[in-house]
Amino acid sequence: MFSRTTYVERRRLLAGTVNSGLLLFLGNDESPMNYADNPFRYRQDSTFRYYFGLSQPGLAGVIDADSGECVLFGDELTVDDIVWMGRQATLAERAVQAGIKTVKPLHALNETLEKALEKKRVVHFLPPYRAEHTLKYQDLLGIPAAAVSTAASLEFVVAVAEQRNVKSEEEIAEIERAVSISAEMHLAAYRMARPGLQEAEIAAEVHRIALAAGGDLSFPIIATINGQTLHNHYHGNTLKSGDLFLLDAGAETAEGYAGDLSSTMPVDPVFTGRQKEIYQAVFDAHEAAIAALKPGVPFREVHLTACRSITEGMKAMGFMKGDTEEAVRAGAHALFFPCGTGHMMGMDVHDMENLGEQYVGYAGEPKSTQFGLKSLRLARPLKPGYVVTVEPGIYFIPELIDLWKSQNKCTGFINYDKVETYKDFGGIRNEEDFVITEEGYRLLGTPIPKSIEDVEAIRKQS
Repeated sequence: MFSRTTYVERRRLLAGTVNSGLLLFLGNDESPMNYADNPFRYRQDSTFRYYFGLSQPGLAGVIDADSGECVLFGDELTVDDIVWMGRQATLAERAVQAGIKTVKPLHALNETLEKALEKKRVVHFLPPYRAEHTLKYQDLLGIPAAAVSTAASLEFVVAVAEQRNVKSEEEIAEIERAVSISAEMHLAAYRMARPGLQEAEIAAEVHRIALAAGGDLSFPIIATINGQTLHNHYHGNTLKSGDLFLLDAGAETAEGYAGDLSSTMPVDPVFTGRQKEIYQAVFDAHEAAIAALKPGVPFREVHLTACRSITEGMKAMGFMKGDTEEAVRAGAHALFFPCGTGHMMGMDVHDMENLGEQYVGYAGEPKSTQFGLKSLRLARPLKPGYVVTVEPGIYFIPELIDLWKSQNKCTGFINYDKVETYKDFGGIRNEEDFVITEEGYRLLGTPIPKSIEDVEAIRKQS
């Protein structure tokens, strides 16, 4: 945990932002894997942990936006719990660490909310992303389960998103630790990859490093020779000569903060000729996007900068043609780059995605519906304290190529004859994490190989 002052100040700022009413926070419960006593890895709700600091199941919290009073609800461990789990700090002792003076048993939450509703007070809550929370809101507030999501408080969502978007110095330090652990995970892959190795063997070592650092993964590992599948969590392939290997993996610290890096490497010591050409185009787009990072610049423009660079690179290799600006406006580049250049990162690897990208990444502005651009998670102007990823890529997705070709889509900008010869290529993505500063940006964590020369240098040592 951070200092108790951190959590007290976070709650004070939030209470001062929301006009009035009660702010209701539900912590996460255990989630059984196949029976109650065999649960999945426990992960506390990020917003609950941000304001209350505690990571254990069976908790709820209420902040009175009018008085500033904060109450933690939960039950102390029983003797049976202690037999199986051992002696632990009491809930009252933990509450003190988070600067919370009032602790009540969990059943008292019902009474607190009933009294508030009787007095016609507003009870603000965030949109649920777990089924148990939907059912709890139904029970606590008398809202039909089907209506819970739409009844969530937009004022509460915006207040939380604006506060959590800007990272404090202690948060940035924790994120940087997560990124440096993530870098160790990627360096291990650079040293391990070779013909005959299973994807699963690299994934296992990558996971081991995250665990050994005292945390875990910030998201399921992507470790694949099929990099054209953007979120590929299958690890059953064997690496072979001529393949590219893509790793997208990040560590989560014990404090719950995320790192998120991607790297692409040849399975052989060096890239093939055509791998090198595509890799360089991705590298150029990556560097162009980084150079565009600074306060006040909408991240949508950072993304479009990467799109223009990719278009120029693909034109130089004969995959695309025509005017670059017109091609990007038409979305022609999305055949090769159908996703966004980056996203916010913090306690969630896609920070606060459960609150809605429109409010976290778009400041309430509508998202584009154009293929490719609609997948951009962050578009709003950058501010000091924002932590963002930069991860442009080039992907040859056979099914997407076949569909666009059958529709004669963007034929004025795409040379389908050339594209057809690369349908077996795969995909390339490199990703780094940055904090926006008053002057521009700063790379977070230990740097990993990125240029062709640096990648081949470490591969030749493996």
